Amino acid sequence: MFTPSLKQGRAKGKVRKKWRPFRATDFQSLMLPCFLFCRLLGLFPYKTDTSVFEISKPRYVVATIVICFFTISGLIILYQIDISSYIKFEGVPGALQCNCYYILGGFIAIITFILTRPRMHLLQTLMEISSKLPPETFQKLSKLIHAKDIFGFFFLLGQASNCFSPSLNDAALKILATYITLLVFQMDMLYMNCVCVLKACFKQINDNLVNLRELVVSDEPHLLRRVYHEQRNPFLLMELKALKKRHLIVSDALQLLNAIFSLQLLATIVMTFAEITFSLYFYIVQWQGGISIINLEKQIWYMYFITSIAYYSIKITIIVWACETGKDQALEIGTTIHDVLISTSDKQIKDELQLFSLQILHRENTFSAKGLCVDATLLTAIVGSITTYLLILIQFLVTKNSCGNKSSANATYAV
Repeated sequence: MFTPSLKQGRAKGKVRKKWRPFRATDFQSLMLPCFLFCRLLGLFPYKTDTSVFEISKPRYVVATIVICFFTISGLIILYQIDISSYIKFEGVPGALQCNCYYILGGFIAIITFILTRPRMHLLQTLMEISSKLPPETFQKLSKLIHAKDIFGFFFLLGQASNCFSPSLNDAALKILATYITLLVFQMDMLYMNCVCVLKACFKQINDNLVNLRELVVSDEPHLLRRVYHEQRNPFLLMELKALKKRHLIVSDALQLLNAIFSLQLLATIVMTFAEITFSLYFYIVQWQGGISIINLEKQIWYMYFITSIAYYSIKITIIVWACETGKDQALEIGTTIHDVLISTSDKQIKDELQLFSLQILHRENTFSAKGLCVDATLLTAIVGSITTYLLILIQFLVTKNSCGNKSSANATYAV
């Protein structure tokens, strides 16, 4: 009696598809690399099946232990730098960079742990609203998302070889820095992945409106018929109401994303600005001291500064690109609605389109962090601020060197 059900269960297990990179078909397969790497870092205390995210108690305990351990380690390192002076730097800029990095990284780690349950609710919401996207959309998204998640993680993991040091304290400092880098990267990539999914949802709404416009134009000669006049184009009205409801759900998900990732994203922006500025500062100072091909240690530091600048610049650029294109896709829906409004003469459809337009005006679908819009303006402001600072620094160093050369020349003349 129960044999058929067992056979059916086995059949379902056989039909289940294996995950393949760059071949995502749903939300789970799209986000799998990011989820896996977050789990390795203790940032993903969830268990998932085909449709539900749940808190896993063993993974939650592991995440708690990992975050507590690295938070305490970070506090000990800051104590050794700022109070006991057990860890010393050659100058004040080095100490400032270390403080900024560990404080912001620890802040992001704590916020990530505190917002575990709200983030689970966000992922559940995104999985539900993205279930209506076609598999082709997920496959297109996976080419970018899987590439950046996989190659970015292993690139940073490859930097772990630099953690080797004969000094135990120095090795602990580098291990903690590597963990912070991986943690911040994974949270930033998780945010960008969510932005890409929301952008795809907005694009689907816009494409459906474009198709609806074609139906309205093709049905226009039939609107004078009595049957159409009495029924008021029920199919088009149903489609419009469904699109309006879906737009409301996607907009709510965007606001939830902004609320959950605001503090983390703001800390990431500050860290990016600080790290690029400090790396450029140290590079210019080293460059002013002269380049020696024989000095391998100095060459390694040059490569480190260049790699750091490139990493943070590329990361903030792709995040801003995703947010900017997502915002443009959301704004394009309003333009499409007006195109449909112009193309129809049916009063009931026009009323529904006007309500849809008002809904869009009342929903500010922009990606922001505590009021700071993440768009091209932000990237321009960061580049402008860093450029201004570096011009001032270069002018100061040139002036200092010229004054030093003049004083040495005067001393020679006096002798």
